[in-house]
Amino acid sequence: MANTRAYAAQSADSGLAPYNFERRALRDDDVAIEIDYCGVCHSDVHVVENDWGGSQYPVVPGHEIIGRVTAVGAAVTTYKTGDLVGVGCMVDSCRSCSACDTGLEQYCDEGMTATYGGIDRHDGSVTMGGYSDNIVVSERFVVRVPEKLDPASAAPLLCAGITTYSPLKHFNVGKGHKVGVLGMGGLGHMGVKFAKALGAEVTLFTRSESKVAEAKKQGADHVVVSTDRSQMKAVSNSFDFLLDTIPVAHDLNPYLKCLKHDGTHILVGLLSAIEPPVNAGLLLLKRRVIGGSLIGGMPETQEVLDFCAEHNITCDVEMLDIRDINDAYVRMKKGDVKYRFVIDMKTLKEG
Repeated sequence: MANTRAYAAQSADSGLAPYNFERRALRDDDVAIEIDYCGVCHSDVHVVENDWGGSQYPVVPGHEIIGRVTAVGAAVTTYKTGDLVGVGCMVDSCRSCSACDTGLEQYCDEGMTATYGGIDRHDGSVTMGGYSDNIVVSERFVVRVPEKLDPASAAPLLCAGITTYSPLKHFNVGKGHKVGVLGMGGLGHMGVKFAKALGAEVTLFTRSESKVAEAKKQGADHVVVSTDRSQMKAVSNSFDFLLDTIPVAHDLNPYLKCLKHDGTHILVGLLSAIEPPVNAGLLLLKRRVIGGSLIGGMPETQEVLDFCAEHNITCDVEMLDIRDINDAYVRMKKGDVKYRFVIDMKTLKEG
């Protein structure tokens, strides 16, 4: 058992505050990790404030975790003390269904065990995440962080990175493809970087004229202001893929018109109902497809870290003192961060 310092929410409106609890003793396949950095995801806000319902309190958020191995269980063969490693959005699955057998643990038939707010399959406890100084995770759900990557900037790759990389790889996006990326937040700016690195011609769709220069700085070949009807009309029937990172309900119909025949609109940011309804004619008349994608399995999560090291890709981050986490949540809800907060866990020890 390890005494763990953390920040937790006690209710939907309590905010986050210091909290102590005991991590479990190592099982044979476990890796103990001292956390150096943890990214702050919009999902953290939703769970802390119970926006999706079902939050169990106290909740310790955080699923973009980077740290060093401090101990390993008797059966661990992949990692040793001192290794730089990461933990993403899940810490377990059934490990035996067809999805798990093919390295797609995020689609486990029994449901993956989330890094926080999930139920441990062995002892029934509620999982606690990375806003803490240490974590204990099964070897299978730990990834190796290439030393070439800046560890702080690498943290969001474990959620924002894999969430945008996985669908691009699944749909074989590459040279000769035209890809539109919808939204310019934590997910969107990573989508632009990955699509470019895979060889596609990339267009960023944004509602704001003020983001045009920033989008091009991030690597977009073109920018379309989606509120400008003439710009939208000019790109009708143009794209092979649209990577939709917008996290709130929005009208898909104008974007579907921008797809070529056989084009695919990939949702990665929206978890609620599509509003307003999709005009089925826009799908049928051009054989267009609406798809979705959820993070990535463990092999692909390792792959995205290696890909980023090879192509010198990192997430743009703003470092955060954990004592300012509640203010950071306010800023996130206003869209006032470029593009991901990352907590420096040294500040937890200072507090």
